[in-house]
Amino acid sequence: MSRIKVEEQIGGFVVYLKGDFIGGEETDELRKNLKELAESKKNKIIIDMGKVTYLNSTALGVLISAYASVTKKGGTIVLCNLDKSIENLFVITKLSTIFPIYSSIEEAIKNL
Repeated sequence: MSRIKVEEQIGGFVVYLKGDFIGGEETDELRKNLKELAESKKNKIIIDMGKVTYLNSTALGVLISAYASVTKKGGTIVLCNLDKSIENLFVITKLSTIFPIYSSIEEAIKNL
């Protein structure tokens, strides 16, 4: 089971993700949420992945699409609290060279 929680703070948004994102309804919900946030006037987004247990290629595609939308409008999207296996996925796919990744939400906020 996956869950997405969005909080407005930091002059933008923090998106808390929990569970597996395997290309089903949970990934569609993530896509919808990130699209709405990308279209808002507040252009800072932190995605807290501390409780994500699995991401497939579809979910990675959703994150890449959101990154492109947000940065195209002059915004910033960063990731934090990645589990070692999820962080390895970003390293192997070279997405760690695109997404700023921080060890904690406090570090992410400080670097925005």
